[in-house]
Amino acid sequence: MSATSHPELPGLPAAWASAGSVETRLVIVRGNSASGKSSVAAGIRDRFGRGLAVVAQDNLRRIVLRERDRPGGANIGLIDTVARYALNAGYHVVIEGILYADRYGGMLRRLVGDHRGVTRCYYLDIPFDETLVRHASKADHAHLAAVTERELRDWYRERDVLPGGVETVVGSDSTLRDTVDRIMRETALSELPPRDT
Repeated sequence: MSATSHPELPGLPAAWASAGSVETRLVIVRGNSASGKSSVAAGIRDRFGRGLAVVAQDNLRRIVLRERDRPGGANIGLIDTVARYALNAGYHVVIEGILYADRYGGMLRRLVGDHRGVTRCYYLDIPFDETLVRHASKADHAHLAAVTERELRDWYRERDVLPGGVETVVGSDSTLRDTVDRIMRETALSELPPRDT
């Protein structure tokens, strides 16, 4: 490893040992499939405006890399790299995805530790029966045909929170609007202006 590399993330410059600035906000939204992660991330971006990057696990893993979700997958480092790049460019960042604790937890903990601004982590805790209801309400018919109850059961992990109590657990009784309101308030994004460009 080069002397100028980040000690825990080979290949990344040592300057990336810290991410963002005291002004940037990092939000991590995790949960099972159909728990509402993407909707929450989109709601935060819609509410905030320009200057907020959404780093979506599904986009980077399935679309960019076309990779299966597995331990040590390339998407783990890519999520970290994209989030750090956006934070260092002055963007606020929302990372959203299933992001299983045993596969992604180390990367997320390092990123949280390295971020110089306000960081908040949320876990959307939705019971499996509610997961089925939410999945069935999706408008993407191709996705509904491809992802059946069997897949949802295989992917489902009950209360897969990160160790150390770093996440706020949000239950199914919190509406989408309530959850977005809470995150905007707790991160103080509601008090910050969007970018002009």
